[in-house]
Amino acid sequence: MPTIEYVKFSEVNPESFLPLLNKLKIREHLIQHELFDRDSAAAWMKSKVDVDASHGCKVRAINVDDQLIGWCGIQLEDAKYEIAIVIDDGSWGLGIKIFHEMMGWAKAMGHDEVYIHFLHTRPNYKFLQKMAKKTYESDILGNKFNTYLLAVN
Repeated sequence: MPTIEYVKFSEVNPESFLPLLNKLKIREHLIQHELFDRDSAAAWMKSKVDVDASHGCKVRAINVDDQLIGWCGIQLEDAKYEIAIVIDDGSWGLGIKIFHEMMGWAKAMGHDEVYIHFLHTRPNYKFLQKMAKKTYESDILGNKFNTYLLAVN
């Protein structure tokens, strides 16, 4: 089993994130945005460091066997805590494990519920539908998302 490590963004070089942030296979499941360069990646990372410093939030880069594969976080958006997981397509099989660890973070932080928003390009996830208190379609920044409201147990 691969070793997953969660690393503070302040410990990651912005250039390490560039291949992931600009990878087409990842971008097709995110809100459209310009390609990143070193400066815009650094600014994006700074914004995630700021989120990480906010009460009830935690944002980390994800390394697997010392290789950066993505990032994850519990973020406050529109007065709701949401879980975000963005990982390289070669590591998608680790998403459920990362999700369960993040639900542990949410519990440790005292959250009662969290949201997950998946762009409409992603499939519906049966395991999330089964555990969700509610599922619905939402509109965020002009994009359609499948949203899952999850109780933190």
